[in-house]
Amino acid sequence: MGKFPFMRATVQTTLLTAFTLAFAAAASAQQAPATPGSGRTMADVLAASQPSDWRPVDPKHTLYMELPGGRVVIELAPAFAPKHVANIEVLAREGYFDGLAVVRSQDNFVVQWGDSDSKRPIKNAKRTLPAEFVIPARTAPFIKLPDRDTYAAEVGFSNGLPAARDISTGRAWLVHCYGMVGVGRDNDVDSGGGTELYVVTGHAPRQLDRNVTLVGRVVQGMELLSTLPRGSAPMGFYEKPEQRTPIRAFKVAGDLPDDQRAHLEVLRTDTKTFTDLVEARRNRRDEWYKVPAGAIDVCNVPLPARTQK
Repeated sequence: MGKFPFMRATVQTTLLTAFTLAFAAAASAQQAPATPGSGRTMADVLAASQPSDWRPVDPKHTLYMELPGGRVVIELAPAFAPKHVANIEVLAREGYFDGLAVVRSQDNFVVQWGDSDSKRPIKNAKRTLPAEFVIPARTAPFIKLPDRDTYAAEVGFSNGLPAARDISTGRAWLVHCYGMVGVGRDNDVDSGGGTELYVVTGHAPRQLDRNVTLVGRVVQGMELLSTLPRGSAPMGFYEKPEQRTPIRAFKVAGDLPDDQRAHLEVLRTDTKTFTDLVEARRNRRDEWYKVPAGAIDVCNVPLPARTQK
């Protein structure tokens, strides 16, 4: 198996007193609720949401991966990786993934699927594409989080997905949170095209941001991937074909009859309800919590999905 994380399967005194007082003041301020509404829980916020706070998942850019245990629903991100998304949709329509398998499950990292032997023919899709790591920041709507980030100047949400941006360079990009789906590649940044995909199943590996093309996120069915047995070979690859989980079908949702679709909607990230949800998670006031954090990481912000009402 490959040597690299997402290689194709074939080829991881006074001054002291002043400082102490300032640090204590900052810590105290961080623990205090940022808004009057921060006493609400996430459940409270969602219960008070309005239909306009939710948006339907677009079937034209949604994938269904059918596994023996059920369906995984993947919402794609054409605004961030238009060429890769289009290519993956072509691959799905060609039946490229049908009958292939999950070939890797690495503990606290990723689950990966594709053609382990690189023998599956391609008809109209492309095997490789130029990398799509970043986009111009001005083209991406951005809902900024109030807290600092280790890996980026600013983090927040764009088109309903966790994202980052740097105004000084004019760039924005998706970030590697749990459930995000990316394109496997070799050392050459342009060596991936979507024939091998992975999903983050462990602690957010943010060091991969801007090093891999991210194409979307799982909105339903993550438990079918995150609980798969770990592979025993290096990087979590399965050593024997019978250890792999077969992919029964891999389709574009919009190509299926209406009665075969999962009619899902996700909470919009450009609403006051979402702002309230973020604050509820930054300052947890559930009875169990005794010390609210006063901050939140972009990958710890929930992105709720539900069946359309």
